[in-house]
Amino acid sequence: MPGAIYAEGLVKTFGDVRAVDGVDLDVPQGTVLGLLGPNGAGKTTVVRCLTTLLTPDSGKLSVAGIDVVKQPNEVRRNIGLSGQFAAVDEYLTGRENLQMVAQLYQMPAKAAKARAGELLDRFHLADAADRPSKTYSGGMRRRLDLAAALVVSPPVMFMDEPTTGLDPRNRQQLWDVIRELVSGGTTLLLTTQYLEEADHLAHDICVIDHGKVIARGTSDQLKAQIGGERVEVVVHERDQIAPAAEVMQALGKGEVKVENHTRRLTVPVTGGAKLLAEVIRDLDARGVEIDDIGLRRPTLDDVFLSLTGHVAELDEGENGNGTEKEAGK
Repeated sequence: MPGAIYAEGLVKTFGDVRAVDGVDLDVPQGTVLGLLGPNGAGKTTVVRCLTTLLTPDSGKLSVAGIDVVKQPNEVRRNIGLSGQFAAVDEYLTGRENLQMVAQLYQMPAKAAKARAGELLDRFHLADAADRPSKTYSGGMRRRLDLAAALVVSPPVMFMDEPTTGLDPRNRQQLWDVIRELVSGGTTLLLTTQYLEEADHLAHDICVIDHGKVIARGTSDQLKAQIGGERVEVVVHERDQIAPAAEVMQALGKGEVKVENHTRRLTVPVTGGAKLLAEVIRDLDARGVEIDDIGLRRPTLDDVFLSLTGHVAELDEGENGNGTEKEAGK
């Protein structure tokens, strides 16, 4: 039986560009799927097709057991959507924005007012509830938009880059809200470029690139695919990066990743703590002073780099190759 969010053979093209090329998804009820991919990979187009904002060229799609193409209005009654950019009326107050959304869902006025108050408290906006939202900071607008997506407590939620623009405290608060929703049975499809976010929240992860699924599994399963451990070194001075890289290249089992601005070097290794001691000895022999050194497991950043050839980047409308920009027309 298909999951709460289901896609089979989803295809969407824009002219000669095949933005989504045969994507299959199956998200069980009460779980979180993290949809990852570089800019222009097709993530937002997938979300727009599943939420009835775009009509797919082909494929079988259902949300909450409802056919997305045949019954779009019924799908809309059963989903919440928070897009990449906050969609709030800047001339209405925070409270009025939420009450308006509630009444669009045909919620009685009294219930709409109560629900708005509850969400304003939940998203730490109560102090600004009666100010026009145009006076809100970017993070506050983002939280108001997320609150609006939860007005009717939908069984299925789609969050497209939900924590972009939030500071660490507000991001953590949103994570707590998401965990609470999912524990209550809500199903969530989450696109994000914060790989730590997917690591913390997603039961399963699907990586897409050029409109195709290139990997899927749990966070641990994806990390296991690239295997091994990493030695991570922070050198004291930037001019010591080159000799440190030579030492790590000689002892490592892959390419040395260098972050010049943080003076951090990372390389895949085998040998564990014994090799770590060898790295320390050889760096000392070369006169390289270090501020920090450690042995760690692969992260989702390592997985992303291995699968796509580059690190994750924050989206700018997902128009890296033009496809997602066209999708928004």
